[in-house]
This record gives sequence, C-alpha cells and structure tokens, in this order.
Amino acid sequence: MEWYLKVLKQYADFNGRARRKEYWMFTLINFIIQMVLTMVGTAIMGETGALLGSIYSLGMLVPSIAVAIRRMHDVGKSGWYCLIPFYNLYLAVTDGDKGTNEYGPDPKGGSSEADTLDAHLAG
Repeated sequence: MEWYLKVLKQYADFNGRARRKEYWMFTLINFIIQMVLTMVGTAIMGETGALLGSIYSLGMLVPSIAVAIRRMHDVGKSGWYCLIPFYNLYLAVTDGDKGTNEYGPDPKGGSSEADTLDAHLAG
C-alpha cells in the first residue's frame, strides 16, 4: 500500500524515476480498487453503480500516466515510449539503469562513486 500512496503523493510529478516495484504495485492496487468499486457499485445500484469504477479510473488517470513516464525514465527512455505498444511493457519489466542517468538518481539508491563525482562536477 505504501507504493500506491507514494504515487498518489507524486500525483502529477512527471520528473524523476520509478522502480519496477513502485510501478507494478501501484498498477496492481489500482486495478484491485477499481474492480472492487465496480463490483460493489453494480451490486448496490445496478448498472449505474458501475459508474463508481469509471469515476475512480478517471481520477487515477494522471497518476497512472505520471508513474508510467517515471518508469520509462528509470530505464533511460523518454516518457513518450509509453505510447509504443508492447515495447512499453518490455521496458516496464526491464531493470532500471544502475546509478544516475539523465532523469535522476537511481531510486534504489545504488549510486556509484563515479555517479557521485559526476553529480558533484555537474553542479
């Protein structure tokens, strides 16, 4: 649940990097919540109750896009790669770049001595 809340705290933050675990845990919890809302809404109010899941999905659209873009950044790619079918799935399951890349420091915290020196020299 902490990964889900972390993404919500970074609601519209398209900068930086997101680990695989952050991306996939958010996706899983988001899917479960959406399904539960849809089923409960349908059971209580019939077909119009399914609207609950749709409203929730609409509210989660921006954080979902933001975490997907940060996931692409973690593998060293532009966020635009989210638009390429199947290749974006491959990138989402690929291990992120070790150390700092052009989008920021390694979210796993594994920066090397060379990355620290590069960051120091850059500014």
